Parts: sequence; C-alpha cells; structure tokens
Amino acid sequence: MARHKIYTMSFASVYPHYINKAEKKGRTKAEVDEIIRWLTGYSQEELEEHLEKKTDFETFFAEASQLNPSRTLIKGVICGVRVEDIEEPTMQEIRYLDKMIDELAKGKAMEKILRK
Repeated sequence: MARHKIYTMSFASVYPHYINKAEKKGRTKAEVDEIIRWLTGYSQEELEEHLEKKTDFETFFAEASQLNPSRTLIKGVICGVRVEDIEEPTMQEIRYLDKMIDELAKGKAMEKILRK
C-alpha cells in the first residue's frame, strides 16, 4: 500500500495552520495545544520537542504512547470522509485532529471538543 504524502510531512509544517484557523475564529494557540495534548497524551514539552524536531505525522502519532481512548467518540465528516470509517490508523488519527480543530474554529465548547 502506498503511503500518503501527508505522513512524511512534518507536523510542524501543518501546526501553524491549525493555530491560524483557530485564531481567525477567536480561539487560541493554548486551546489548539490542549486538543493535541488530549488526543496524543504528549506533555507540552514533548509537543514542543516534536515541533522543534519537525517530526513527520507518522512518527508523531506512532510515538504517542497515550492516545486518548475517548478519541473514538469523534464522529463526523472531514475532507468528505467520515472519520469513524477511516481504516488506515495514521490517517484516522490525523483526521481526528483535523475534526477537533474544525470544531474549535466553529466555536464548540472545549468540554464538547474533548468529549467530556
């Protein structure tokens, strides 16, 4: 199976787009970071290390040893595909994150985004 091009992109190259999308809608970098930490289990320091190292998406999710079990509650369509139906694990993790950032930008409360 061919690897998706996004897997080899650095997480750091996409991160500013997450921040920009959130800030355009009056949300904050801190909220974006909280979502990423919730999803991956990374500490803020670990997140910043991955950004500095320009870790690719595949490695970023592969090294996340505490992926949040509640992430499977994330449902809906992103890029025309239902996130719950994505079979490839890395792509599903990327789309979970995309979906959560979309919800943030649409003004959803953090408690709902974090599936509390």
